[in-house]
Amino acid sequence: MQTAVVIPALNEADSLRGLLPELLRVLPGARVVVVDNGSSDGTAEVAAAAGVGVVVEPRKGYGSACLAGVQSLRANPPDVLVILDADHADDPAFLPGFVERITEGMDFVVSTRTQGGAEQGALTSIQVWGNRLQTVALRVRFGLELTDMGPMRAIRWNAFESLGMQDLTWGWNIEMACKAARAGLRIEEVPVTYRCRQDGVSKISGSVSGAARAGVKILYALAKYGR
Repeated sequence: MQTAVVIPALNEADSLRGLLPELLRVLPGARVVVVDNGSSDGTAEVAAAAGVGVVVEPRKGYGSACLAGVQSLRANPPDVLVILDADHADDPAFLPGFVERITEGMDFVVSTRTQGGAEQGALTSIQVWGNRLQTVALRVRFGLELTDMGPMRAIRWNAFESLGMQDLTWGWNIEMACKAARAGLRIEEVPVTYRCRQDGVSKISGSVSGAARAGVKILYALAKYGR
């Protein structure tokens, strides 16, 4: 099955230098697209030098970047779409297993960091509580038994397209989970290890203001898409 990987990135040049060679090694033949979401550190140049596709999306927002990456694939769509953060905290070595689960019949495979083991400090208390809130809400509303809202995920292309994704912000992941549950997709969690980001500061948990802004957007998305 043809696999494509979309990597939204904002000022992640240093992290991408380590991530992209690993990713290309574990998923040979995959189409990789880095979406530069307004970087000022040479993120696009690092991606291009690694030989992967580059899309520039000036509208800030995690969902905006993901949607731009997806749009770049539509002319020649893959069988499996992978979404991967650029910060190198997720280990791409797990991705072949994600793709394998799709080939075996799953529609949507999502990582769980809480069950796989996270390095000390890799998940802040804000992230832990935020994930707990989201997963409880999904269980109550849809009966969806998730333990984490892990950012590393793989989904069958046709299943993804059926969701009609819209969110332009940090609500992207919860929108996907809500719509996938409502659509009756076959969903599986896979435990993964999770490490402290390799370089720089997290856009969400790296500051109180960043965490607060992301939290508000996630809660809004939960109320909007969980109805």
